Amino acid sequence: MGYGIISASFLLVSAVALTVQVFLYSPISPDILELPSAVSSPPLYTPNNYLQAAIKLGEGILNKPEDVCVDEKGILYTATRDGWIKRLLTNGTWENWKKIHDRHTLLGLTVTRAGDVIVCDTEEGLIKVSEDGEVTALATHMNGANIRFADDVVEAADGSLYFSVASTKFGLHDWPLDLLEAKPHGQLLKYDPSTKETSLVLDGLGFANGVTISSDQEFLVVCETWKSRCLKYWLKEEMRGKVDIFIDNLPGMPDNIKLAPDGSFWIAILQVYE
Repeated sequence: MGYGIISASFLLVSAVALTVQVFLYSPISPDILELPSAVSSPPLYTPNNYLQAAIKLGEGILNKPEDVCVDEKGILYTATRDGWIKRLLTNGTWENWKKIHDRHTLLGLTVTRAGDVIVCDTEEGLIKVSEDGEVTALATHMNGANIRFADDVVEAADGSLYFSVASTKFGLHDWPLDLLEAKPHGQLLKYDPSTKETSLVLDGLGFANGVTISSDQEFLVVCETWKSRCLKYWLKEEMRGKVDIFIDNLPGMPDNIKLAPDGSFWIAILQVYE
C-alpha cells in the first residue's frame, strides 16, 4: 500500500512539473476566445447540397490549393502548398506555370487589370509574377518588420493591393497556436504600387483571412476566422476608414471570400465546432 501511495504521489508531482514546464516554455499567452452563440431555431441558414454536384478540378495534380482566380482569357490560376502557381488552360489541361520557391507555401492570389498575377507568400509577403513569368517581390516589409503569413489579396480600381496577414505572431505551420492563444494578431494591409509603400489599414483582427472588394468599389470585406464573422471596411470618401460588421454569428469559421457575378459574396466556411 505504501508503495502505491508513493508511486501515485510521484506521478502527480511529475505531472505538475511537466505542466509547469509546458506553461513556462509555451510560445502562447492565452486569452479567452468568445465563440458565437448557437444559431436559433428555425435555422438562420437553410442547409443545401449544392456542392454535391461540384466537379473536382486538379485532383491528384494540385497540392492543397488555397485560392483561384481567372484572367481575361479564361485561364484559371491557383497557388499550392509546394510553391507552385499552376494554371488550367482553356483546353482543359493543367500547366505547371511558375515555381516561386521550393520551401515556401503560397496562399491567396489575384490577377490584376494589367495581367500580372499577385500571390501571397507565407514567408516573403506579396509577390508579383508578370505575364512573361518575371517574379518581383512587392510588399515584404512594413515599418522595418518582415511581413509573414500573408493570406489573401485583392486589387482595387486604383491599382492598390489590399491583403490580409493572418497572424503577425505565428506562422502557417503554427496556426493552431494562434487559435489557442485567442488573441487578435491579424492585419489588413495596403500596398500602393505608385509609391511602392505598404501601410496598415486594420490591426487586431482575429486571424485575418479571405479579402475581397464590392462590385461598386465602395467597400472591402475581410474574414475574421476565429471570430466567425466578416468585417466591412469602407473605401468611398464620405465613409472612408469606417468599419462595420458585414456578417456575424456564422455557423462556422470563414476562410475565403469571393465576389459573385451578381454582386453578392461567396464565403467558404470551416465547420470546426458545433
